[in-house]
Amino acid sequence: RTLLKAGLTLFAGHRTASALGRSQSAPPPNAGARLRTIDTPILHIGFEESGNPQGFPIILLHGFPDDVRAWDGVAPPLVKDGYRVLVPYLRGYGTTSFRNPASPRTAEQAAIGQDLIDFAEALALPRFAVAGYDWGNRAACIAAALHPDRVRAAVFIGGALGLFAWRTAR
Repeated sequence: RTLLKAGLTLFAGHRTASALGRSQSAPPPNAGARLRTIDTPILHIGFEESGNPQGFPIILLHGFPDDVRAWDGVAPPLVKDGYRVLVPYLRGYGTTSFRNPASPRTAEQAAIGQDLIDFAEALALPRFAVAGYDWGNRAACIAAALHPDRVRAAVFIGGALGLFAWRTAR
């Protein structure tokens, strides 16, 4: 419930500012976060980690063209509730880079979904919760669909599927 409430708060705040024609002021950085990197088979993934290292892990995935700063207002309440919060830079962002400079650059849904599973595997997370929007939404959906044994809970915000459902319902 905490993850859902935090995700919906972020989404509602963004939508309200957009509807009023205002740009949203940048939230302050997640002060308690530690910047780390970890290697997966394809990527060096840069990420921020905050909260209880023994807490249940929640992975927050940003969308295009944002980065980990998009979750700065969401991570602190989750940390306060005792969770381990992990916010990776998706491929092509921040400190995340390809391990092999010759690797093909792709943001196919299957690839970014696998990036999430590889990230969890590299951190030895047998189960986790995930929230994502836009590209992060797609990665979360793919991972949840293909690995329901690993993804305990998920919040999917926006993205092409939401737009498609809205259009077909009209």
